[in-house]
Amino acid sequence: MNEVAVSLAGVSKTFRDFWLRPTVKAVDGLDLAVARGDVFGLLGPNGSGKSTTIKMILGLLRPDDGQVRLFGMPPSSVQARRKIGYLPELSYLHPFLTARETLAYYAGLCGLGRQDARRRIDQLLEMTDLTAAASRPVGGFSKGMARRVALASSLIGKPELLILDEPTSGLDPVSTHEVKMLIRTLSKSGMTILMTSHLLADAQDVCRNFMILNRGKGVAQGMVDKIEGSLQDYFLAKVGEERDFKVAPFLEGGAGA
Repeated sequence: MNEVAVSLAGVSKTFRDFWLRPTVKAVDGLDLAVARGDVFGLLGPNGSGKSTTIKMILGLLRPDDGQVRLFGMPPSSVQARRKIGYLPELSYLHPFLTARETLAYYAGLCGLGRQDARRRIDQLLEMTDLTAAASRPVGGFSKGMARRVALASSLIGKPELLILDEPTSGLDPVSTHEVKMLIRTLSKSGMTILMTSHLLADAQDVCRNFMILNRGKGVAQGMVDKIEGSLQDYFLAKVGEERDFKVAPFLEGGAGA
């Protein structure tokens, strides 16, 4: 049996207002297990609880109930945090730093020595196809190039678990393909990858297992290659609802009425 890298047992999180009155139950009794070496997709519509779940896994939020474990350790432990790399949905890069300087900054945060940092930076620049642009300020990069810099930054500490939040959001088809190829390369190395996405075709291309969240609960999970048809059709069958949209008054009577 594979070792579990990420484990959530009965995890719930309710957000409250200033007077501590409950406003929304973002996660409701969630059970989740991600095996070491897996590429796992956490999928769901907006407001389904994906971001809250990721924040609890990262230790940025504490669950109200239940337990979160990373490699058997609580997310707050230093040992667990050293094993994690994180790519947020919105990457904030200093526009005046070059790609190499950006990676050197994160290498310093990880405590890498000068020689180890230089070696690791060269490897990551080559892997992300940024060697030729290493001395250019990232403020002049395209979205795809900036995303690759951010992804390289999340890998500088050689994490055992890589958490990707909407890794292809806002990218053009070519850049999306490049990021997916990088994810496939990382998965072949044995790295555990947990990614959130609402781009279901992308998740189907790179993930081996998945869970669909809806209103804070896991409504479906399984292996991607066991789905008959597209993941999008399966997703809609689990969370989609038929809605009877009423015609707005300004549309009644047709154009020019």
